[in-house]
Amino acid sequence: MGSRSTRPGSQNGRSGGPDRTDPERNLGAAQQDSGLWGPSTASPELGPVTRIGQSFLFQDRRGSVRILHRDENMDPSVSMDIDSRIPMDFVSQRRDSAPTTPIQRALRSLSIPLERLHIMKGHMIQDMCKGLSRQTHAQAKVRMLPTYICSTPNGTEKGNFLVVELCQSQVRILLATLYGDGNMSPHMVYKIFDLPEGITRGEGEALFDFIAQCVSQFLAETFSSDTSKPEERIPLGFVFPFTCRQTQLDKAELLSWSKGFSCSGVVGKDVVQLLQSAINKQEVGANGTGSGNGTTATGSHWLSPWRVWKSSEITSGQLSQVDIVVVMNDTVGTMMTCSTEGRTCEIAMVADKGSNCCFMAEAHLVETADETSGRMCVNTEWGCFGDDGTLNDVFTPYDECVDVESSNPGEKRFEKMVGTLYLGEIVRHALIALTAEKAVFVGTDIAVLKEKGVFTMQHILDIVNNEDGIDDAKRILELLGLQASERDCSRVQQICRAVMGRAATLHAIGLAAILSYMCQTRNMETLMVNVGVDGELFGNYSRFEEIVMSVSRLLSPECKATLLPSRDGSGRGAAMVTAVALRLAAQRREVNEVLAPLRLTRADLEKVQALMREEMDRGLCKETNATASVRMLPTYVSHTPDGTERGIFLALDLGGTNFRVLVVHVKEEGISMASEIYIIPAAIMQGTGEALFDHIIDCIIDFQMKQNLVTDMLPLGFTFSFPCQQLGLDKALLLTWTKGFSASGCVGQDVVQLLREAAQRKQHAGMEVVALVNDTVGTMMACGYDDPKCEIGLIVGTGTNACYMEEMRNVGTVEGDQGRMCINMEWGAFGDNGCLDHLFTHFDKVVDDTTINPGKQRFEKLISGMYLGEIVRQILMVMTEKQLLFQGKLSPKLQTRNIFQTKFLSTVELNGLPLRQIQAVLSELELDASFEDTVLLREVCQTVSLRAAQLCAAGLAAVVEKMRENRGLDELSVTVGVDGTLYKLHPCFSNNLQKTLKDLAPKCNVSFLLSEDGSGKGAALVAAVASHAANAME
Repeated sequence: MGSRSTRPGSQNGRSGGPDRTDPERNLGAAQQDSGLWGPSTASPELGPVTRIGQSFLFQDRRGSVRILHRDENMDPSVSMDIDSRIPMDFVSQRRDSAPTTPIQRALRSLSIPLERLHIMKGHMIQDMCKGLSRQTHAQAKVRMLPTYICSTPNGTEKGNFLVVELCQSQVRILLATLYGDGNMSPHMVYKIFDLPEGITRGEGEALFDFIAQCVSQFLAETFSSDTSKPEERIPLGFVFPFTCRQTQLDKAELLSWSKGFSCSGVVGKDVVQLLQSAINKQEVGANGTGSGNGTTATGSHWLSPWRVWKSSEITSGQLSQVDIVVVMNDTVGTMMTCSTEGRTCEIAMVADKGSNCCFMAEAHLVETADETSGRMCVNTEWGCFGDDGTLNDVFTPYDECVDVESSNPGEKRFEKMVGTLYLGEIVRHALIALTAEKAVFVGTDIAVLKEKGVFTMQHILDIVNNEDGIDDAKRILELLGLQASERDCSRVQQICRAVMGRAATLHAIGLAAILSYMCQTRNMETLMVNVGVDGELFGNYSRFEEIVMSVSRLLSPECKATLLPSRDGSGRGAAMVTAVALRLAAQRREVNEVLAPLRLTRADLEKVQALMREEMDRGLCKETNATASVRMLPTYVSHTPDGTERGIFLALDLGGTNFRVLVVHVKEEGISMASEIYIIPAAIMQGTGEALFDHIIDCIIDFQMKQNLVTDMLPLGFTFSFPCQQLGLDKALLLTWTKGFSASGCVGQDVVQLLREAAQRKQHAGMEVVALVNDTVGTMMACGYDDPKCEIGLIVGTGTNACYMEEMRNVGTVEGDQGRMCINMEWGAFGDNGCLDHLFTHFDKVVDDTTINPGKQRFEKLISGMYLGEIVRQILMVMTEKQLLFQGKLSPKLQTRNIFQTKFLSTVELNGLPLRQIQAVLSELELDASFEDTVLLREVCQTVSLRAAQLCAAGLAAVVEKMRENRGLDELSVTVGVDGTLYKLHPCFSNNLQKTLKDLAPKCNVSFLLSEDGSGKGAALVAAVASHAANAME
């Protein structure tokens, strides 16, 4: 990994080749095109194909048309090339018939038809989903390990970052300096240390001690001591390319060794802690060139012309100041390396001795991690794909031999088909089998082929990459002691190309599975994404990129991937991960500082609960009612429905420019309703009281006529949503008009009497007003019909309020001690006397100051939907000013009061909502939001809505605890009838409220029942209960 080969040929490291955008040229034989099966001395370079019977019409690269006939004399490579180009139904047919020659059988076994590729892709996606699920993770072969990396570089990272990269046979130490310039010109110096012989199979402690010694020597040789500052901490990123279970950025437990490593005492341990302990043990010697025990790194050499970095503030004596910030594998490092220079990379694939892929998954789908917001990089560990048998039908006898001879038979079968550690072995076993069938090396001693490792990856590359590959094959085979004919060389080349082409194709299957999964889980019609790629197979096989791109486009046509070559292995990426981790840590500290005042502790909520209880008692007491912030108004509703109510009832719901008239049929089998909406013209709203109530009666008459109810005298429940002083169930004095009403002659009058007088003027005797209620009481009554235990009403919508059944002996503002009465708390004004000032944040004060009633309804302004969006907007502006959001740029729209509606909170907090849809919400505010911005916006919304739910729960806890104590119960079971858009539509509010209530009132078993129509059905039921009680008294 320290010195990857460069790619020959064109500017991007690739040799020239055919058009990579033509997928049809590689159908069937798993992208094994003319570069795989030709050109060679025996196989013509073929272009597009048309089948005519057993003849095939080709257009070659020069445009000439040729006709070839399939027969027994056709060269096997040409026959296989034909199979790769014709429609899939013919390929499937050909697979049913046995190839005629051993070489054809060998090549056919190494090819995979397109339909099988689709099946394999589907299996990969299924196993990915299993790996992400908490329930099935343990059974999944594609492990899908969370990395806890939730962000890619944004170009603002700056500082000095140390990297330790454990490679196959080396340790690389790298120091990167970032300047916050978009990561366009990072300054890097690094040094490579060869691993001592045998250390990879010795004690784990020795391995980590050696790595620590390498760090010590690197620091000693790189930094001058005269510019040091002892307090400086050195952040370090650790690249550990083995399968680990990661539980946080800097904690990873090794699950298994691979790639020839088998150090004892490491599996099951946290590798970060092992390295940190080894580093902490080291003491740099006086000369700064070695460790305490005198051991020095062997074979080290500089890859930078300079040693002393005068700008550094780190000294060689500060090894104890090294802090491991993150741990990752080389795949994650590759992704981060490619996420520089102004481009975002969300997938990385390493095609090396082993094979792996990682990608940015939606965090809420990664069930094995606690993170639920934004995205998280997931390390697929796809090398084990197929260990459950799903690859058995494409696992050749040559693969079986390689598997049996490996150190872990039956494991990592996918990796053994694609990793460069194994490809030479696959070719070797294929040649052994062909020799046994006398297809190659007839009469030649092949004893050398029975030596494991004799046929290397470099041999394959020399044979498949060059135009004179036949000559290279002959040279290589002769060097191995094999006497090969030209036909033997041609067939060896065909086998090498088949093995390499299959490896590239299998990588494409995995990539296509990830692309389609990302596209589906982000709810996108088309996905465009950058894929960072590294490794020996990618770097040195000239056809790798072409095959991967063509096959992945065939399998995932809805996705467009761009491969980005990694310029510096994973070391540079590890520095980026470390830098991003520190940037996010600094940002997190600032975000927490902004949001801390809105985050309530249990002690805070207990205090709110106690204060609510005090204000409730003050509101119930006749002597203190006038100064209480919670008014505790008697409603004169003394019973909830018991299910025996029967009859036909009218309801009138007046609360705005429109009003409803309803008829409610209460029968033994249930309730049925009919209603109609009527408009109140502006002239009537602002005219006289007589005209207003006459209009209402006209509408009631119209409704009763349409319902054929004119001749009936029906009880009516009146929902009147304006401030009133209620003096009886059917008597309430209007305190003031709101909502645009200003009808004269009404304020200070009994609104029920005004309605009755209008009915007399209209000579309408078809109704009798028996009760006036507000919407909160109506909600309790509507739910009380369905659940007799419903004795609390709660509204959490544009505003908020609660009511409950209080013992009459505690209601000092009404005469009588027997029974119960529903108390309308009007708790929105809780805190108007200053008792909640300690909870009011800067944001709350700004919002309060800009309302039409500053200093009033303060509890409501912390909870209700009318204000939450504006609180969020105030927070977003402060965070933008602090450069935490939107690159510090405030849009004019964001500076507009009330532009951020509360419905946006519900949208943003939807679990599983793709981040691009959150970006769409922000685009309405003319904000260009990054991925990180959307994650932070969601956190702000969650903080504000959670606080609202918790405060509501604290108020409700005071209510249920008072009811329990009133009744002398060890445990209270009660139901809350609830209505309001915030409670009903916000995805988290109800759960947060119920969870907090259970914590604050553990002795109360509280159920919640959604109201279907509190202001209509509830008002009618109040009338029904009142009528039922009156009839009982008579």
